[in-house]
Amino acid sequence: MPRNKYPEETVQKILDASLKLFLEKGYENTTVLDIISEMGGLTRGAFYHHFKSKEEVFDALCEKLFYETNPFEKAKNHKELNGLEKIKFVLKTSFDETEHHQLSMASMQLMESPAFLKKLIESNQELAPMYQELIEEGVRDGSIRTEHSKLLAELFVLLTNFWSIPTIYPMTLEESWEKFLMIKEIMDKLGLPVIDDELVQLKRMRKENKIVERQFYFRQNTYMQHV
Repeated sequence: MPRNKYPEETVQKILDASLKLFLEKGYENTTVLDIISEMGGLTRGAFYHHFKSKEEVFDALCEKLFYETNPFEKAKNHKELNGLEKIKFVLKTSFDETEHHQLSMASMQLMESPAFLKKLIESNQELAPMYQELIEEGVRDGSIRTEHSKLLAELFVLLTNFWSIPTIYPMTLEESWEKFLMIKEIMDKLGLPVIDDELVQLKRMRKENKIVERQFYFRQNTYMQHV
């Protein structure tokens, strides 16, 4: 078999096929053979030439989606925004990135893996300094009032990530909504009013969409039980 002249294209095809399967079947239910079959024409050798496992594929997907749609870098390019507005931009961009959101949902199945939890902690440790930089910018331009930029950034990441992950803290959709509103209240009182009415509306729409999806799956399952 001739050597692949376009290894980057092969890697991209593997990532595209893997993302499609992770979202359709779930991470745990997807195997390397599924990924190979989805691509058609890809050999096991070609797959393992680029990735050692599906865990490595998932890691590459996370890095690719973050760095290609890095909201912090995009925010920095908006010179007309103040520090507070840049943080709002980061949050709204994350909400608008549908593919990024879907991958985050798929990743929930990995939460029971100690290795993945370790990776999650490391990634969140990288997030805090990024928020801290924008908070400090907000302090300088007067849009944010706090004397504890580092602590506030760490707390914000802790609340919006770990505290909001249902596999760590099991919660209903309603409880998730209540947590979101509480995070807003806490941040407002601490001088970081980043969750505005627009973000609340986006969160509400996502909550309602989840309810519709759950009702659809319930009806489908009920129908199948009677067929």
